[in-house]
Amino acid sequence: MSTVNGGISFWYAQDGIPTPREPLPGDTTADICIVGGGYTGLWTAYYLKKAVPFLNITVLEAAFCGYGASGRNGGWLYNGIAGRDRYARLHGHDAAVRLQQAMNETVDEVIRTADAEAIDADIHKGGVLEIAHTPAQLARLKAFHSVDIAFGEKDRLLLGARETAERIHVTGAVASSWTPHGARLHPGKLVKGLAAAVEALGVTIHESTPVTEIRPKHAVTPYGTVRAPYILRCTEGFTASLKGRRRTWLPMNSSMIVTDPLPEHLWSQIGWSGRETLGDMAHAYMYAQRTADDRIAIGGRGVPYRYGSRTDHDGRTQPATIEALREILIRFFPQLAGTGIAHAWSGVLGVPRNWCATVTLDRSTGLGWAGGYVGSGVATANLAARTLRDLIQQDSGQSGPTGLTTLPWVNHKVRNWEPEPLRWLGVHTLYAAYRAADRRESTTHTATTHRLAALADKISGRH
Repeated sequence: MSTVNGGISFWYAQDGIPTPREPLPGDTTADICIVGGGYTGLWTAYYLKKAVPFLNITVLEAAFCGYGASGRNGGWLYNGIAGRDRYARLHGHDAAVRLQQAMNETVDEVIRTADAEAIDADIHKGGVLEIAHTPAQLARLKAFHSVDIAFGEKDRLLLGARETAERIHVTGAVASSWTPHGARLHPGKLVKGLAAAVEALGVTIHESTPVTEIRPKHAVTPYGTVRAPYILRCTEGFTASLKGRRRTWLPMNSSMIVTDPLPEHLWSQIGWSGRETLGDMAHAYMYAQRTADDRIAIGGRGVPYRYGSRTDHDGRTQPATIEALREILIRFFPQLAGTGIAHAWSGVLGVPRNWCATVTLDRSTGLGWAGGYVGSGVATANLAARTLRDLIQQDSGQSGPTGLTTLPWVNHKVRNWEPEPLRWLGVHTLYAAYRAADRRESTTHTATTHRLAALADKISGRH
């Protein structure tokens, strides 16, 4: 059976494309207009409507809710957040600890809310397991583990080779770090269920309605303009398509494959009965999950960036990327060499120039935005949405500052990315360096991170 390539994602091939909602019928008004029908936009609409039921909220989505990263991601609901170390340097260690604690709690908030709204998204809270293969990866794993404990994650475990193998048999794994603050889920089911829950609360969703320009109190589309006191940009990797936003967040590409269902005899060899989400400490890292129907979905960077901040239209993935992901799968699990690849797809995530996620509300204009999650948006979008809710309630005089509005990522400013061709050359050069560093670390067997990766981290602004 041949591999399906594109078609948005496997999650929609499995669960079906949602019935389309009507586009915007013409000019209209609202109390709040949300641009983007992914996790950030839908969670924001959900929490605002729950807090103030009489609000007139309109969500505008260019394609359909969950068309972007929310319907294509790896299904990692976990407590990672982009920029924590930088926030600690700017605002102090305690502020970053509060942000990390909020992220830990967000994992359970999503699970509780999905249960309360009867959203069956195949959620299984097995935690997150990050593994190391080489001496250099082991050194980074230990440092990563120690830093997370210093930021208050006291329930994180450092596991040796034998303890790691008791959870999952990854060939060559020498150690791992595990946190309970993570769960596997089905991204498509979550976003479809969330959109339905938002509509049931009385929020208006218009699909097939691309917003071409955002300005104070106006969201402009080909079908008309929505006027509202608050316009919230929740467009993540698609932000570059908006007028004047080409260099705001870089749309970084990530690709995935999913296997055919694996028979029980292979699972008995692999283990993975805890169904942890699985990552590694490579510079060009991978991420994986064991799906509810016993497949392995595995992803990685692939072609990192398209010239001019372009994005794909249907998730189609280059054959070389599919083969590279398959090679990672077989390197981890050699017994899967003959297993079929059912589906391959790609999507984009939003990357700020300093790799820091942010939530902002400009009180002078009513413009707000959240994003720049750098691949950890499944949970972060929920925290961002609740933060936007609190910022709007504070701005409108309905409440004072809250624990969320004082987190260090609120109103964090990020400079723009470089113009082309510098942007394209820089990103491709950086990821070539990361891959070269991974190759050299796998053959030299030293415990020091290769200088190519250290230099790339410094230039990219990741650390």
